Amino acid sequence: MPKGYWIVAVDVTDAERYPAYQAKVGEAFSAYKYAPRFLVRGGRCEIVEGESRPRRVVVEFDSYDDAVECYYGDAYQAAANLRRQFGATDFVIVEGI
Repeated sequence: MPKGYWIVAVDVTDAERYPAYQAKVGEAFSAYKYAPRFLVRGGRCEIVEGESRPRRVVVEFDSYDDAVECYYGDAYQAAANLRRQFGATDFVIVEGI
C-alpha cells in the first residue's frame, strides 16, 4: 500500500508563537494511532523555480487514508487552528508511489 504524505509550505508570521503550534502538533501525533513521521521539518531550503513559502514540512504516514484521517481529526485540527493565527500555509496531502 502506498504511503501518504503531508507536504506543507509555511510562512511563519509570528516566530515567537510558532513553537506553541509545534508543541500542539507533537501532542496530536502522540495521540494518533498511526505514528506519523517527520521527514522534513524546517531546515535549509532553496527555492530554485517559482514562488513559494520559505519553510517546508513533510510528514509520512503508512497510507494516504491515514494522512487524511489525521489531518481532519480533532487533535490535529486543534493544532491547525492555532497555526492559522500566526502562519500562512500551502498544505497538500499526497499519495506516494
